[in-house]
Amino acid sequence: MTKMKRVLRRRKKLIVAFIAAVGSFLLGVTLPMNLRASAPATPMQPQVLAVSQSPESKPIANVNGIRGAIAHRVEFSQQTIGQLEATRFQSALPSQFKGTMLRQAKLNPQRKAIALTFDDGPWPTTTRQILDILKKNNIKATFFWVGRYLQTYPELGKQVAAAGHAIGNHTWNHQYIKYNEDGAAREIDRTSSLIEKVTGVKTSMFRPPGGILNNGLAAYAQKKNYSVIMWSADSLDWRSATQSLMDNVMRQANSGGIVLMHDGGGNRARTVQALPNIIAKLRKEGYKFVTVPELLQMQEQDLKKQKIAQK
Repeated sequence: MTKMKRVLRRRKKLIVAFIAAVGSFLLGVTLPMNLRASAPATPMQPQVLAVSQSPESKPIANVNGIRGAIAHRVEFSQQTIGQLEATRFQSALPSQFKGTMLRQAKLNPQRKAIALTFDDGPWPTTTRQILDILKKNNIKATFFWVGRYLQTYPELGKQVAAAGHAIGNHTWNHQYIKYNEDGAAREIDRTSSLIEKVTGVKTSMFRPPGGILNNGLAAYAQKKNYSVIMWSADSLDWRSATQSLMDNVMRQANSGGIVLMHDGGGNRARTVQALPNIIAKLRKEGYKFVTVPELLQMQEQDLKKQKIAQK
């Protein structure tokens, strides 16, 4: 009986182990299935294929767009050339005046024309203020530039030229000393080269600093066919109070006259303050404002008319 009991016990253990193994297997299979069934369904993401764009698939350029761009560039270039030619014309002198020295133009007294000129620029603040006043009054003037100031303020120089004002040479350093020919050449040629480089203007007008005619500068300028432009009305704005400089201009104003003022070289606030009143008073007296080249062109026209009348 003892052996029989031991056999039965072993059988029971085997049966229990078998049942446990089967139960574990069934639990491992059914539990994940139940969990998946109870979880919310996750939508399937569509598969996206990355397709590289080949050169052949890029859009073809619009021919009309290209034509339009070319036409715009051509029009812009033509306008730029036109502006440059206009600026060159503003500073061009009749050939008969090249190599000469003059203080004013000889006009028919009935033609009341006068030229405003400004020396020693370009100069920050005051040159811009004077440009604004001239623009507001629709006036073209003549500016005589110091080379080293133009080198410092080239953009300001471009603004003056773009506004249609005439431009002249006022030496590189603006010194009141004697020059030999080489020294005069450096002062004048260097300034003219920079004026042309910055603005495109090849000027043939020269004004000696301080109006000095015997220190070598004017002689060299005339030798090189510059017209030495002096003045007939000196505002003395470098030393005069606002009212005095206005009186100076009005007292000396005449037809064909050239007025000397300054936009640079120091504090020119009095010139800026006086300029609108000077313009208003001269206009009231019937004066027309022109550049120095225009003034000389008017003289040339008057001379031609006189010759025709004398025939």
